[in-house]
Amino acid sequence: MSISSSMVLALRMKIKEVKKENGDKKIIPKKKKPLKLGPINKKELKKLVLYLKNGADCPCHQLDNLSHHFLIMGRKVKSQYLLTAIHKWDKKNKEFKNFMKKMKNHECPTFQSVFK
Repeated sequence: MSISSSMVLALRMKIKEVKKENGDKKIIPKKKKPLKLGPINKKELKKLVLYLKNGADCPCHQLDNLSHHFLIMGRKVKSQYLLTAIHKWDKKNKEFKNFMKKMKNHECPTFQSVFK
């Protein structure tokens, strides 16, 4: 299965809640601002829920404090959107700024065995 760069999703998001569901972590957004939408349309964006596959017991320290905005990146696999990266939105952080500059022009590589 190959995943093209058009399937990448990037959002600036405030998280409403994080739940455990069937061994996954389910991330429910409160507010979201699309940076790169990929395959998602506006209707899907309104109902967007992200999953961290097999991550119900993952100690993701980024999700300890939900009062921040986050940079969320994900991929659509079948009918679900899977979380691939999460980072606290911090424009004062030099590393974060550099990452955002690189991300705007980044072409995602094709993965052969991911999410099978």
